Amino acid sequence: MTASTDSTKPDMSTTAGKIADLRNRLTEARTPMGEDSIRERHSAGLLTARDRVEALLDADSFVEIDALARHRATAYGSDKSRPLTDGVVSGHGTVDGRPVCVFSQDSTIFDGQLGETHGEKILKVIQLALKSGTPLIGIYEGTGARLKEGVAALEYFSRILSLQNQASGVIPHIALVAGAVSGLTAHNVALADVVVEVAQAGQVSLAAGAGSSLSDATSGTAHVQAEDDRAALDLVADVLSYLPSNNRALPIREDEDERQPAAENADLNTIVPDEAAQAYSMATVVENIVDGGSFLGLQTQFAPHMLTGFARIDGRSVGIIANQPDQGAGAIDIDAAEKAARFIRFCDAFNIPLVTFVDSAGFTPDADGAGLVRKTAKLFAATAEASVGKIAVVTRKAYGSAYLAMGAKRMGTDLVFAWPTAEIAVAELDDLVMATGKDEARITEDQINPYAAAERGLVDAVIAPADTRKQIADGLLLLERKAEDRYPRKYSNIPF
Repeated sequence: MTASTDSTKPDMSTTAGKIADLRNRLTEARTPMGEDSIRERHSAGLLTARDRVEALLDADSFVEIDALARHRATAYGSDKSRPLTDGVVSGHGTVDGRPVCVFSQDSTIFDGQLGETHGEKILKVIQLALKSGTPLIGIYEGTGARLKEGVAALEYFSRILSLQNQASGVIPHIALVAGAVSGLTAHNVALADVVVEVAQAGQVSLAAGAGSSLSDATSGTAHVQAEDDRAALDLVADVLSYLPSNNRALPIREDEDERQPAAENADLNTIVPDEAAQAYSMATVVENIVDGGSFLGLQTQFAPHMLTGFARIDGRSVGIIANQPDQGAGAIDIDAAEKAARFIRFCDAFNIPLVTFVDSAGFTPDADGAGLVRKTAKLFAATAEASVGKIAVVTRKAYGSAYLAMGAKRMGTDLVFAWPTAEIAVAELDDLVMATGKDEARITEDQINPYAAAERGLVDAVIAPADTRKQIADGLLLLERKAEDRYPRKYSNIPF
């Protein structure tokens, strides 16, 4: 006589039953907090942690890791709730055919807080990204450490932060802030190469509820923002399209049939005003030189007088750095120097050539207690340290320290071009008149022009503005496999 069995449970004595049991477990992992929780998020216009991963990756490419993981904590009644995934969906897949590793925090499980198992899963994905040389994409929505797990949570934060540091400059790390991020998780985000944030929903702060997406943008914590989850995921894919998979890979170049011509919505030969004090938009200059629609500005609300971002020229991925003369006359202050310095080091780490557009009279005056000298010196260090191909275009003012920081020939810039409107000089006109006792016309003829620098080989060519795109494209081709020998060292000690 056969014993009766529960018809809702698979027969574990058979292979078919065991396979059915696996399917049941995997189904539970897809809805660890139940279908109602998913419906709640969807009705609020929000994606789940799993939705975000699957929307980012190519269709059917996601390979999940540790879907059946549960936490092992027992203190303070923790064992009463042990949902599958433990609050993070992790694995690997492809974006536009390129392999990536990814994890996505689930705020419906313990508020996305990190405990031992949650930390193990993230650590495993970072290790996999490093071993395979693939970019890491972290989707963050968590409020720090799981307090009930005590020092175990701290251990995994320390291990993750340590591994993030080892991965920095080896593989790109893109962070997507999809919701509230606070506590120790905020530092995980800040260590990413590029931070994409969902406006309004996203915020990064040490204390829960203390920040806002507006302050993240204006402080430079968020590099770029999007209106909702799906737009943010598209931005992550856009950023990734400019980056090689690791620090040993060649820069990205688009196929010829995908390239777009420059915008050509302005006449570069007339864009610099005849009046020296009159402003113009360097963003417009950039748009008319790079491939059409390819400029992706980073940290646009932080230090807007310094432009940084990715673009393509003749299909080649490049990093753009530019003074913005219609914002504070392009003067370089602490924020602008730090913004440019970190971007230079980022591009240099991943073999992305740098193109700099210069129009600045110099650094802002010292402010009491601001530490201007120390904090802006890092821009000189980053410029001199970068060994990737570097091209500079002086459009108008390049005086003194601004000339040195933004692309001086002897600071290691490979090709320096100047427009006929360029004013490359050791100081501004008034200061030179006072120092020499000569009149303005004489000083202008002798020094405030690009030709004195060209005579000394500090400018490789004075070019018509309309020829700039071709000159840069030819230069990028020349510098594509640039190699430099440097003095052996551990790393430079730049003044943080």
